[in-house]
Amino acid sequence: MQEILERKSIKNIDFNCDLAQAYGIYKNNSEYELLDYVSSVNISCGFHAGDPAAIKEALLKAKEKNLAVGAHIGFNDIQGFGYRPVELKEDELESLVIYQVGAIISFAKAYGLSIEHVRPHGAMYKMAGEDFAFSCTIAKAIKKCSEWLIYYAPVGDITSKVSDYIGIQTAGEIMLEKTYNPDLTIDYSKNDNTNNYDLIKRLQHFLHTSQIRNNLGGMSFTNAATIHFSNKYKNSLELISQAREYITPSPVNYNKAKITGWVD
Repeated sequence: MQEILERKSIKNIDFNCDLAQAYGIYKNNSEYELLDYVSSVNISCGFHAGDPAAIKEALLKAKEKNLAVGAHIGFNDIQGFGYRPVELKEDELESLVIYQVGAIISFAKAYGLSIEHVRPHGAMYKMAGEDFAFSCTIAKAIKKCSEWLIYYAPVGDITSKVSDYIGIQTAGEIMLEKTYNPDLTIDYSKNDNTNNYDLIKRLQHFLHTSQIRNNLGGMSFTNAATIHFSNKYKNSLELISQAREYITPSPVNYNKAKITGWVD
């Protein structure tokens, strides 16, 4: 049993968080508290949150901390913070994605940075984890922006199939506070678990076995490459600081390079 645990143990994982979750006079400075603990950030593009000033500030904060930068895309729903689903035709969704990714690419270029990944937000994230065609449209749009971009998407079969079908790099993502079905789709009928003791135990088990407990009481194997840490809970900072005691995260691209032997 010990051999199995060691063989499946995770040595490299990315921690990501969202930035520029603000708009106009509505600020969220607490999000910067997580920057000392993550290895990559997702910067809101101005649709569900974020404005030009917030985007610039977030980019410069990420640059200061030497963090991998990504675009955090969502539906054009500033009032609902991108949590409300929006029905779009395929070409409309593609345009929505390209517009937002393009904005962050331009901002990053202006400050000597480049973006490495794209992560959906809120309702778009939920739909990407449950609808193969929807997720494919997002992936195709990302690939049109740059073939080098990584699609951060919910871990599971849909994301794996999208990666093969579209020919794009993907990074399956888990969130410690979510309840997962056996197939690793998220059970959104359950409230988030914000008990840090439970979440750290879940993290430890995942790091040792590449498995997470599902809502039927069993274990589901996951090849997740990144863990998302939210800053919306009172104990978010405590959770991620404790998580860093068990593993030092590193960006997805760096971890892939280590596997291939390009870096030591």
